[in-house]
Amino acid sequence: MARVVIFMQRDRRPVGGSATIRKPASHAWRGGFTAVELLITVAAVAMLATIAYPSYLSYKVRANRAAAQAFLIDLANRQQLHFLDARSYADTLARLGAAPIPPEVAAYYAVPDPVVDNAAAPPTFVLSATAKSGTMQANDGDLSLNSAGVKAGHW
Repeated sequence: MARVVIFMQRDRRPVGGSATIRKPASHAWRGGFTAVELLITVAAVAMLATIAYPSYLSYKVRANRAAAQAFLIDLANRQQLHFLDARSYADTLARLGAAPIPPEVAAYYAVPDPVVDNAAAPPTFVLSATAKSGTMQANDGDLSLNSAGVKAGHW
């Protein structure tokens, strides 16, 4: 025996004549979330944040260190070029053409003028970047590079 399914109107009266009527689902969808669902979601997001945030900070520290290292290497290259032209090393960052320290380095490191000894045989220089206290780089340590290419600190 074939069944005829008749859809219902909004007021739950069958449309048309008599036949077998399919009842609507007993669990109709309700809008919104329950408090338990929201609590579980917030807890999951908090757990992910506690895992991801330290990794993010570690990444930022390494990126800031890499920027400072690249700046010191650039300064060392500029010193070598200045030595070829003037037969002495430059004693200020301005004479090297690096007077405004890049903001990504200046925010986390203090880069003083190079320590130069042009009277030595051969002449020498030491470049340094000191991590500023109160920043995320404070525990990372200082960096230095000399005319012989020797790196000290956290390279």
